Amino acid sequence: MSKVTMTFPKGKHKVLTMSYDDGKSADRRLVKIFNNYGIKGTFHLNSGLLGEGDRIPADEISSLYHGHEVSAHTVTHPTIARSSKEQIIEEVMEDRKGLEEILDYSVRGLSYPNGSYNQLIKDMLPFMGIEYARTVHSTGNFDLPDNFIEWHPTCHHNHNLMDLADTFSQLDKKQYLNMLYVWGHSYEFDHDQNWEVIEQFCEFIGNRSDIWYATNIDIVDYINAFRNLKFSANSHFVYNPSIISVWLNVEEEIVEVPGGKKVILHK
Repeated sequence: MSKVTMTFPKGKHKVLTMSYDDGKSADRRLVKIFNNYGIKGTFHLNSGLLGEGDRIPADEISSLYHGHEVSAHTVTHPTIARSSKEQIIEEVMEDRKGLEEILDYSVRGLSYPNGSYNQLIKDMLPFMGIEYARTVHSTGNFDLPDNFIEWHPTCHHNHNLMDLADTFSQLDKKQYLNMLYVWGHSYEFDHDQNWEVIEQFCEFIGNRSDIWYATNIDIVDYINAFRNLKFSANSHFVYNPSIISVWLNVEEEIVEVPGGKKVILHK
């Protein structure tokens, strides 16, 4: 049997993803920084609060976040672990509906407002079309999540960011897949007067040929596409029923399996 393992697109083994909450005006500067260095972000918004105070207005959402992902954060940002089932459903589903009317694509992710969640909420989310949900519990490591509905980031941007970036950049053992997942709020850079933190990080880690720059949903979709591959019993061939390509390491050779195609892996 051939030795076959998953890689990230084009055979890469490292992925960077960024996750920022609340949709306040500082996102404009943050998005510009990301764009300058080829970095992808996921921005979690409250549809019921758009345009209020310092928040980005609805008519700017599509253009500002173009090329990135807009994800749910509930309609009004309650502490949902203290909410009734009915309120949880309304907060999540109405947020999806409100954002989808603006974006014209399906919103399938969430960051937990105030970091609040429990087992009941985790059990409910898949029935509301939510495929991943980010917590605020930093791991300090580069592991892929076991459960996307309880997706722990690597770090907040104020916690050892450059040390972690330096370690991540030097990872070269291709038998592992590594993910650096950074989260925060863009307005914190204004409050802390430390925009240089994210500028230096993005300049250091961006535009590298060995890193896949992805949104949260890009990672979910890719891993799910790999899990949905249909291998022959002896791994001599594989069929990809998804629409996106999946890359495999087949006996140390990188092989692309295009969406909708059958590929011979070993003759």
